[in-house]
Amino acid sequence: MNLQEIRRAGHLPTLLCAFLYFTISCMAWMLVGALANSIIPDLGALSDSRKGLMVAVPVLGGALLRLVIGPLADRIGAKKTALIGLTLTLVPLLMGWLWSDTYIEILLVGLLLGVAGASFAAALPLAGRRYPPQYQGLVLGIAGAGNVGTALSAFFGPWVASSWGWHAAFGIVLVPVLVTLALVAFLAEDRPTHAASKTLADYAAVLRMADTGWLCFFYAVTFGGFVGLVSFLGIFFRDQYALTNLQAGAFAMLCALAGSMIRPLGGYLSDRLGGTRVLTWVYLGVAATMAGVSALPALGLCTLLLVTGMTLLGMGNGAVFQLVAERFPGEIGVITGLVGAAGGLGGFMLPNALGSLRQLTQSYGGGFLAFALVGASGAIALFFVGRAWKGTPFPLRAMGRRH
Repeated sequence: MNLQEIRRAGHLPTLLCAFLYFTISCMAWMLVGALANSIIPDLGALSDSRKGLMVAVPVLGGALLRLVIGPLADRIGAKKTALIGLTLTLVPLLMGWLWSDTYIEILLVGLLLGVAGASFAAALPLAGRRYPPQYQGLVLGIAGAGNVGTALSAFFGPWVASSWGWHAAFGIVLVPVLVTLALVAFLAEDRPTHAASKTLADYAAVLRMADTGWLCFFYAVTFGGFVGLVSFLGIFFRDQYALTNLQAGAFAMLCALAGSMIRPLGGYLSDRLGGTRVLTWVYLGVAATMAGVSALPALGLCTLLLVTGMTLLGMGNGAVFQLVAERFPGEIGVITGLVGAAGGLGGFMLPNALGSLRQLTQSYGGGFLAFALVGASGAIALFFVGRAWKGTPFPLRAMGRRH
């Protein structure tokens, strides 16, 4: 498929705006983690657990606000929701630039930056609703590739902080956010009619189904693992290998980039081999690589293991959503919001666990070993759940339960 075909099939400016919106939002979302090594010295002596909490709070904010942004996009349209999200993102960036000087203030800035992390719930509908069904995989893959913004933040954040200070980094990010706001306002087009708004009863009905819990757990491991590591790896590389802030940021960027760009491959392989099979191998690979990292090997080997693990986690994100579409074809809007929120909660828990276990044991090894065991438990769970799913398509099971 070439650019001309995409232009004829839908509205290319809207697709590009959705990609840019998600990219810049992800960059702003991960900014506290990217700047952590510059922020921490100005806050006094922080324990490892407090460091973990500081970089995890933006992920928690994103998880909670996804449950707001998704229904809002259904009610008022994805474009208006994107404009609201970008406008609200300006607030914590201004606070980080002009106001935040204490640990509590940084936590508040991080929590409010969660609105940028929730952009996924508006960016994908903004792109997808302008294209027919046969183009959805490609279009959503292009828009979803905006999570490369996490890598941009990991790389440019420490560089800007080293030149102008970490406060200035928040101020500089205001520029791309404002540019994106203008582009979305003038170039993006919303679908004339909006999707039906989801009610609390819709969410409650899906929450009562066992498959929902499993899919939330699977995404909490893959997306939670990816975004949790992105937010924490700068601290890990500096503490463990005594790197400079710029060096730690470059290594963290390399890991984030690997996981960001590979997500469409996970969905592609799942379509052909089956999501359960692909995800099982992903979890086994994550377990193996994180177990290797837990031994805290030399920097080169550790980086190779983390890049491999992050690549697998990125593929796993695509595989989980292939299973979401397969198991919940009629409730895709509701289940996407719930699974996305669960992924964010997983991303909140991982940095906290890495920081807290390091404080208890004086080593990062225990935290990575615990994550390896979580990956192994995902593979074991899929072995049993996959056998139950085999040959029982969701609509038949759902009809049986509802009647």
